[in-house]
Amino acid sequence: MKVLGIIPARYGSSRFPGKPLLKLKGKSMIQRVYEGASKAKLLDDLIVATDDQRIYEEVLRFGGKVILTSAAHQSGTERCAEVLSHFPAYELVINIQGDEPLVAAEQLDQLLGAFLDKTVQIATLVHPDVTPSDLTNVNRIKVLADHQQNAIYFSRSALPNMHYAKVHHFPWLRHIGLYAYTSAVLKQIASLAPCALEQTESLEQLRWLYYGYKIRLVQTHIETPNIDVPEDVEKVLPFL
Repeated sequence: MKVLGIIPARYGSSRFPGKPLLKLKGKSMIQRVYEGASKAKLLDDLIVATDDQRIYEEVLRFGGKVILTSAAHQSGTERCAEVLSHFPAYELVINIQGDEPLVAAEQLDQLLGAFLDKTVQIATLVHPDVTPSDLTNVNRIKVLADHQQNAIYFSRSALPNMHYAKVHHFPWLRHIGLYAYTSAVLKQIASLAPCALEQTESLEQLRWLYYGYKIRLVQTHIETPNIDVPEDVEKVLPFL
């Protein structure tokens, strides 16, 4: 199957404006994401999707591919769907977060491997190591899985409630913000109306679960710290 990699990148992040253009040891963050993702063996093409002229020019400067998309999009999913409309031959799309400067090509290939199962609609990565600080950090998303490794729920809170638990350990999973979808499913979910769960947690993937789509969880042991807020920059720099 032909795979299109898309990196949604917007300038106006509420927690860290201008984040894609942040310089990390001489390279912008968007350049580091692009170069890391481009090494994936299963990608047939890679494109940055942005609504900002500054990001557009930066991608052109380092020789990447970029498309200017509508400024009206409310999510990276909608932005990916617009890019896909220009490339109808692609059967799979992988949405690569623009705040993962340490993205590993092996992660992308591992995630795309989930689609060897033809029933998979959407897939995302999770990590089995969850620290006590992760449980209380609202920027570290926790995931509950069913017996088929499909997502039950994503939350900023440490679910389930452990009040009645006889032991104090639970197999929490930490979400890593990479998604892949079949092209048909991406077109469908991009047009879904928001739901109360999504709006409460500010997690778009809850919209997909609410409307009955299944999200396959793919475990990885590759650790790639992302940059949500300015304080995260110092945690990433030693790995560059």
